[in-house]
Amino acid sequence: MLQIEQLNQYYGSSHTLRGVSFSVEKGQCLALLGRNGVGKTTLLKCLMGVLPVAKGSVTFNGRIITKLSPHARAALGIAYVPQGREIFARLTVEENLLMGMATKSGKKASVIKGEVYELFPILKEMLQRRGGDLSGGQQQQLAIARALLAEPQLIILDEPTEGIQPSIIKDIDRVIRLLRQRGDIGILLCEQYFDFAHALADKFVVLSRGEVVAVGTQDQMNSEDVKRHLAV
Repeated sequence: MLQIEQLNQYYGSSHTLRGVSFSVEKGQCLALLGRNGVGKTTLLKCLMGVLPVAKGSVTFNGRIITKLSPHARAALGIAYVPQGREIFARLTVEENLLMGMATKSGKKASVIKGEVYELFPILKEMLQRRGGDLSGGQQQQLAIARALLAEPQLIILDEPTEGIQPSIIKDIDRVIRLLRQRGDIGILLCEQYFDFAHALADKFVVLSRGEVVAVGTQDQMNSEDVKRHLAV
């Protein structure tokens, strides 16, 4: 579904991504692992078109999208839940959810599917509350729900458990498992919480200093080689 080939990116003279290559398959969850500052969020922003790519290519469903704008990538079926959630604090929960359907037209852009409330029941109780009044965990649920309303083929999650209470981490775990079971969506999960990523991932990629240093399947994530690159 998503193919990244020899991706390079720079911040000034700093070479932040160095020949990164991997793929995300439909119906699977790929965990992107690595210490803080190794280039994970930079990579995700490159995949969404928020940051430019110096060299290499990004292909989605057979189409090269390396130079497409973020909104064009969203229209093709890529949804992004950024680190820090970035919900609209002054808009209501309902208005935030409607923003998730901005790539649609007509009635499709104004009807919130009930499935979202089945995944995140708390949101239905808070529709008229402002996004900024929600707890961090509730905002994370809102951010994921907003992304899912775009009906993406690929969802990119950047640190979804960061600063979240354990009860809501369990809810997010449940939702990701349900998405995997559906089999019609690819999931790219960037995550510091190793146990959370290990429980959900079908495959993994480890970044270190902007380079891919390890790849493998879930049963290989506990290897000493992987842990060596994740230890603080």
